Amino acid sequence: MKNIGFFYAFVLLSVLSAISMFISSTLTPFLSPLIIGILLGSILSPFYPKLNRVYHLQKGMDFSAKKLLRLGIVLYGSFITLNELTTLGFKGFLLALIVVAVVFVSAIFIGRALKLDREISLLVGIGSAVCGAAAILALESTLKSSPSKSSVALGFIVIFGLIGMVILPVVYYSGLLPFSDYQWGIFIGGSLHEVANVVGAAAISPESQSVALLVKMTRVVLLVPLLLIISYLIFASSDSKQKGTLYIPYFAFGFLGVILLNSFIDFPPFIVESTQFASKLLLVFAMVALGLQIDWQKFISFGAKTFILALVLFIILLCGTYFLVYFMF
Repeated sequence: MKNIGFFYAFVLLSVLSAISMFISSTLTPFLSPLIIGILLGSILSPFYPKLNRVYHLQKGMDFSAKKLLRLGIVLYGSFITLNELTTLGFKGFLLALIVVAVVFVSAIFIGRALKLDREISLLVGIGSAVCGAAAILALESTLKSSPSKSSVALGFIVIFGLIGMVILPVVYYSGLLPFSDYQWGIFIGGSLHEVANVVGAAAISPESQSVALLVKMTRVVLLVPLLLIISYLIFASSDSKQKGTLYIPYFAFGFLGVILLNSFIDFPPFIVESTQFASKLLLVFAMVALGLQIDWQKFISFGAKTFILALVLFIILLCGTYFLVYFMF
């Protein structure tokens, strides 16, 4: 019965993931299929408890939300090469580093001031600082937090990412900011949450889009050291009786390894594209699995304070990145 339940879970996730990929590629190209996946899963989450009782889906859901998630993060490295990142130069890397560090540290202190759950503060912080959904999923796997916490963090990251994606092109065409297209690319890549948000907002010009993606991918690469630092800090702050079990997110090294392979080996295009598609599909599987397991009561209970945290971090992203671009470029 458990094995057939695993199969049923896989079929359900396959169908919902395919629908998410289709919607993202045809109807809402400005939204990542990861976001569509968790939205679709969350809409259907009220039916999940009954489906799980009847078809025993939990084991398959856990496998998708943990094992497939980590494999998807590893393969996500196929989107990045070191050669591309080096074209930004030291100032570009420094800007990305400052953005990630300041936003993430701010999330910790603001969350503490709001008396918000620590794991939610960390999830919102890493989603704002690095790369939205993918970063939240990676940290969720490291923290082993509940799906409800990841979902509430993702919900507000989606909202503010979309707001930024709409607002920044409007500001660009209004001429309010004295930026060149190159500077606009750095500003967008340094301030928006999701890769899809960056692609959509930076479509204002070809130069802006190419530069914005490089800055964004530099932020994505910083996910690896950030996960390692978080793991160590959690270990160091834990009770002495619980020490001796430092969790190392080995999948982060796999992610870095794929980046290195993609940088130094000239793979045929179909291999790179297939790996990128596999990564996206696996992450969508994980997002749907998380969405289906949302506890809406917990989601609502975390809502107000999480909204405030995400809003303040969004303001820090926009204002901080603006001043960095203005003075550094």
